[in-house]
Amino acid sequence: MPELPEVETTRRGIEPFLNGQKIRSIVVRQPKLRWPVSEELSAIKNLKIDAVERRGKYLLIRTVKGTVMVHLGMSGSLRMVQKREPPLFHDHVDLLLSSGNMLRYTDPRRFGAWLWTDKPPGEHKLIEKLGPEPLTDAFDVETLWQKSRGKKCPIKTFVMDSHIVVGVGNIYANEALFQAGIHPKRLAGKVSKKRYGRLVECIKDVLARAIEQGGTTLKDFVGGDGKPGYFKQELQVYGRGDMPCIVCDRPLNEIRIGQRSTVFCKVCQT
Repeated sequence: MPELPEVETTRRGIEPFLNGQKIRSIVVRQPKLRWPVSEELSAIKNLKIDAVERRGKYLLIRTVKGTVMVHLGMSGSLRMVQKREPPLFHDHVDLLLSSGNMLRYTDPRRFGAWLWTDKPPGEHKLIEKLGPEPLTDAFDVETLWQKSRGKKCPIKTFVMDSHIVVGVGNIYANEALFQAGIHPKRLAGKVSKKRYGRLVECIKDVLARAIEQGGTTLKDFVGGDGKPGYFKQELQVYGRGDMPCIVCDRPLNEIRIGQRSTVFCKVCQT
């Protein structure tokens, strides 16, 4: 599933091609995604794109009359193509721009979304309760510490909760907890404030480095330029179960937490 670094990589890839362009038309070949494609999108013809932003895993294409909200789901991707490039079976939505370029949405599993809101996106029911962005000052040790008090869930489950902080998906939770030296099953309410301070630093560092590398391509993710992400080469624990720890050389353990693969070092993480 594309996580925050992959969505931000996509945003950065398509933004230069969309900003200031007029939407000439939208072609919806498959309206049945995770939610039905908003019928109101048919009215965005000739609207100018004012900005391309991101909130959590939602891409926000802003116009004067409202915002197109795009979610990549489990397997979705956005890329720029030429107007005459024929669509393939899983190419479900095209946005034709005044430049002649086209934004194409591909989604084999159809768990993504194309929605419309004429209100501020922050007021939309899918966004209004999201936690702070992890790469902003709003995500700090004091906030995380206060939210963790009394929590009896594993720390990994806690930081993956989008109501606590957005965008710390499974890959990056594994990596940040290893870097911070915190066992993923340790109860969130039992982690000290000092260790939360270290974890905040590690989450910011892991996500920033992943964005610099264009995200992580495990199967079929590509950015807006059609290129894969290269952060996979820097993964220290995720996908390395039973392989040697890069710090102590002991075999890494792999378990399931919340039905998600969790890899950690029982020596380096306590």
